[in-house]
Amino acid sequence: MSEPELPRIIITTAGFGDGHNSAAYNLAAALEQYAEAEVIDPCALGSPRLNARLRKFYRFITTHTPKVWYRIYKSVEKHDFSKEKFPFMRKPENTLKDIMLSFEPHAIVSTYPLYPYYVERSFAKGIPRVPVITLITDSIEINAAWRDAPSDYFLVTDKFTRESLIASGVDERKVIVTGFAVHPRFTKLKSIASYDHKSVFKVLYFPTSKKPIIRRIMRVILDTKNANTEITVVLGRNVRKLYDRVREIQLKYPGRVQIKGWTRRVPELLTSHHLVIGKAGGATVHETIAAACPMLIHHLVPGQEEGNLALLEKIQGGFYTETPEDIRHALTNILKDDAALWKNMKYNLTQYAKPAGSISAAQFIINTIENYDYDLPI
Repeated sequence: MSEPELPRIIITTAGFGDGHNSAAYNLAAALEQYAEAEVIDPCALGSPRLNARLRKFYRFITTHTPKVWYRIYKSVEKHDFSKEKFPFMRKPENTLKDIMLSFEPHAIVSTYPLYPYYVERSFAKGIPRVPVITLITDSIEINAAWRDAPSDYFLVTDKFTRESLIASGVDERKVIVTGFAVHPRFTKLKSIASYDHKSVFKVLYFPTSKKPIIRRIMRVILDTKNANTEITVVLGRNVRKLYDRVREIQLKYPGRVQIKGWTRRVPELLTSHHLVIGKAGGATVHETIAAACPMLIHHLVPGQEEGNLALLEKIQGGFYTETPEDIRHALTNILKDDAALWKNMKYNLTQYAKPAGSISAAQFIINTIENYDYDLPI
């Protein structure tokens, strides 16, 4: 006898911020045994040149002129995405519709807020309706583009975000807490113990591309009084911009600085370090929570990332340190009295950690498919 057909699932993502892609591919990994999951970026597929320019603009403006981005972000609250107002988005929308026609999915999951509007218009044009599930990658402060998306369900990161959506008018029956879709490997990793901080205190640092500040931050970490600190610096796409500066500090503090470029082992790094310093992106913050690794946020994109900081503050697992001096002060407080504050932050994070977020989301999606009334047979 032939094996039963696996359900087919389209997972849509976009390259504006790392959270969308991280959630999409982590969810696909969790679905691997249960479904045929296809991760696609309709913007990149439909308008590759324009998409590349917009991504470059997004990275620049969120890093160097965040206040300008905040005005753009807030203006989105006033837009009605249910209507076709943007001619430059027509190709991505048509690309998604063509893929729906050829792939014949049993469900569509979106990690980017605009795609459910495209899907709904495709349904109106005759494509058979299937469940549409929006996987929200932000926390607490949720833009109207997410909230108003035509979706059967919204999968959210935490109870506070659920409460925020319901307070904004979203049907509570549609809002499901699964946790952020972190990589399934988190379920198999053990976080560094709360008593293991005395010999070496390991700091994981994700710098932004603001070049002058990286050396000052590294010196502050390495010069922390009454602590033997070490740093692992993950440069990612900033290798060319920042490597020389990081290497300069590495040579001045021999044996205490590791440099990594692009890595797929973020879960392993987070669970093997005592503290992470980075920006307030959805993926980074929720991977930090999943690893129960206290966090200092040194860069915040106003609007979309404010809720991620608010979540860390609510669970008392991290806080904002805008300047190198703020980081110096925070480290001193974290490590004094036998690292009492660090231990407390770590304990708080363990109470909220959801290392199985992608697995929970995958199980919910499969259950939804199994209970959905289809025109097309599964």
